[in-house]
Amino acid sequence: MSRRQLLLVLLGVMTPLLSFAADPLSVPAVTSSANAAGGQEYSVSLQLLAIMTALTLLPAMLLGMTAFTRIIIVLSILRQALGTGQTPSNQVLLSLALFLTLFIMFPVAQQAYTQAVAPYIAEEMTFQEALPKGFAPFREFMLAQTREDDIARFADIAGYDSFDKPEDVPFTVLMASFLTSELKTAFQIGFLIFIPFVVIDLVVASVLMSMGMMMLSPMMISLPFKIMLFVLVDGWGLVMGSLAASFYR
Repeated sequence: MSRRQLLLVLLGVMTPLLSFAADPLSVPAVTSSANAAGGQEYSVSLQLLAIMTALTLLPAMLLGMTAFTRIIIVLSILRQALGTGQTPSNQVLLSLALFLTLFIMFPVAQQAYTQAVAPYIAEEMTFQEALPKGFAPFREFMLAQTREDDIARFADIAGYDSFDKPEDVPFTVLMASFLTSELKTAFQIGFLIFIPFVVIDLVVASVLMSMGMMMLSPMMISLPFKIMLFVLVDGWGLVMGSLAASFYR
């Protein structure tokens, strides 16, 4: 946790304490009470602290619960297959991955907002009720992209028996299985992307060797051909479209 994040957390904890010290007769802001359903309702300060803590985990959630992992790995493999070095730059690849992730995850986020965030803001639902409902669409998305053998592998490692229905899969098992499946899928797509460029490199290297130009780097000759082929077949459109379509199979 960075210093800025630690200061934000400490500020969230100390604010209600300072307000109580300024007015000892007032009720502490950090409180919890039982609701009509028998559960616990926490004060706004505690809920704000929970939200601020969740924000510190936002980068990890972006990597682990969305389409970002698969997209950024495929784009990185594509750049390496083209052999263009740092073109596109890391910032461009991250921007492409983030906006394509936003496009893919928008229906999931919209469903989570409708089911959990909007009722919670309208005070129609408690924080404890809104939290599982907000995670439910992301859980469905992760289950749809996770292989059953990966779930079975991590369930066996964790000591769980077979699950009767998808809802029984613990979130820890689902998270590890989802990331493993995403890595496997990303490298499979990257392998298919790499093959045409490897063929071009082999052809260029064979031609140069047959002409006795062994001192000339094949990469210098094959790079323009790879870029030309990629542009002629509308490579960026095909890659981005295929990545987006892979999540809707």
